[in-house]
Amino acid sequence: MSSKPEVWLRGPVAGIPALLQPVAHALLQAREEVNELMTGFPETLLREKPAGLASPGFHLQHLSGVLDRLFTYAKGEQLTVVQLEVLANEGKATGDLNELIIGFNRQVDVALLQLGKTDELTLAEKREVGRGKLPSTVGGLYFHAAEHTMRHLGQLLVTVRVLKETP
Repeated sequence: MSSKPEVWLRGPVAGIPALLQPVAHALLQAREEVNELMTGFPETLLREKPAGLASPGFHLQHLSGVLDRLFTYAKGEQLTVVQLEVLANEGKATGDLNELIIGFNRQVDVALLQLGKTDELTLAEKREVGRGKLPSTVGGLYFHAAEHTMRHLGQLLVTVRVLKETP
């Protein structure tokens, strides 16, 4: 992996409010690691599910989709028909490796822009999540997006390593 310090040790991310720095750091760290991990990854292994685990392709789709959905909820909006279709297609063979990586990178950029426009005073504002309108807050959604991204990055790291080392 990279010889640079982890993103959180490189200082504040310009344009991001202080309380949202951990979210930005996690998303930028995930982007760096995804791009490095997937460089040279064989396209033929993208949909493989070793030991029944989720495929690398699923994780890449999900990483983008979950950021889009959680940041939509943080804005106080519900999902669109298009977002629901994307959700329904996670795990299905849509997009090649390059498209999936570009999509994730783009979604991180969109998330960072939204974080930069977020007033820290709104972090405790209530938000509703999903059809069940489950309770959360702006801050809760952002922090869950960061931790959920890192959780799937960890799963992607293990799955890719297993696939690369399996004869």
